[in-house]
Amino acid sequence: MTEKEYIIPEEGVRDASQLGTGRMFLLGLQHTFAMFGATVLVPLLTGLSVSTTLLMAGLGTLLFHFLTKGKVPAFLGSSFAFLGGYAAVAPLVNGQPNTEMLPYACGGVVVSGLLYLIVAALIKAVGVKKVMRFFPPVVTGPIIISIGLILAPSAISNCQTNWPIALLALVTVIVVNIWGKGMIKIIPIMMGILVSYAAALVTGGVDFSGVQATLSQGFIGGVVAIPLEPDCFAKFDISAILTVAPLALATMMEHVGDISAIGATVGENFIKDPGLHRTLMGDGLATILASCFGGPANTTYGENTGVLALSRVYDPAVVRIAAAVAVILSFFPAVSAVIRSIPAAVIGGVSLILYGMISAIGVRNVVEHQVDFTKSRNLIIAAVILVSALGFNFSEGGGISFSVMDTTITLSGLAIASLSGIILNAVLPGNDYDFDAE
Repeated sequence: MTEKEYIIPEEGVRDASQLGTGRMFLLGLQHTFAMFGATVLVPLLTGLSVSTTLLMAGLGTLLFHFLTKGKVPAFLGSSFAFLGGYAAVAPLVNGQPNTEMLPYACGGVVVSGLLYLIVAALIKAVGVKKVMRFFPPVVTGPIIISIGLILAPSAISNCQTNWPIALLALVTVIVVNIWGKGMIKIIPIMMGILVSYAAALVTGGVDFSGVQATLSQGFIGGVVAIPLEPDCFAKFDISAILTVAPLALATMMEHVGDISAIGATVGENFIKDPGLHRTLMGDGLATILASCFGGPANTTYGENTGVLALSRVYDPAVVRIAAAVAVILSFFPAVSAVIRSIPAAVIGGVSLILYGMISAIGVRNVVEHQVDFTKSRNLIIAAVILVSALGFNFSEGGGISFSVMDTTITLSGLAIASLSGIILNAVLPGNDYDFDAE
């Protein structure tokens, strides 16, 4: 194959098989690297199993692709939106997992997944057009922008652990994406990670203690292990359900924003085909599956949307390869430990551009749909969404907390922003959005 045949057209690649099996695998591995840091962070913060998390992320993604007819290039990783629920129901005890309460937190997430299915059935019954009147671009665009901006501080925080390594990762991604040739050009994230990881390795910036601890357990348990822990399988308690389940209202709104972002990235309308009811059902069933077996809730991942935007390879089969890799990795704790040894600065460097891509996609969504900001209603909606999302998220407490039946429920900044935007769009006059016209 000549160098000319490697050139990625501006409209992107829809069928990655033309690149060859080996190159498709590298593209899938790139998606695995992109999701890994955030996906394993959730179990580290909650006490859930990393191996179970990887297994359920992979299986959940494959289930999502099956239910959405293999049309949506989305990867489902661990959701951060439920961290407050886990912390409320099963807080860490002296930094150690709360094995007694974790199953009940998982049970609450199972019910959250069931709410997804109820809403999906409602959309199927009344039609997506009526539902999408509540989610026009003037609402979803600022929400997408907010998703990237909310994630931004975590990228900077990781970069601050070693700015030279982080900047090397960032510069490598940019150089490869702009001036790279052939296959190298479409795997900028992987190249950014490999180059900066090698530099960290040479300078002594890689901590292998986790790898050594894993290998010390022997072949069975260290190198190969069943990625399930029955002690964390879901159990049900009404208080835990009331604490965790309402968070689904926020994550479903984020889901609409994520699917809109993916659609805007690849130039497809996934809300119409395969349909919002299918994407919600896929997300909900993936979350139910994961939580039943002691994994965190699943959600469509913005990091992988950023990879789509950079590589311009939009074939969902590539994401399914990443899902299969995640499943395989879950059975090899040593491999997972090696990947976890990637320094935070490396993750920060690549995240810096990935998270920025998400916000940029939101801006593009608003521009392409020609949202008229000379109208006061549109300015008001966008302003309230942006300020609420960022203001509440970075305020003390990270949102608004209130009690229901002696149970404290916390709405994140993004949830508050989403609710505010939807309500304002519904009550302010001048909502002329016609979904079918898109």
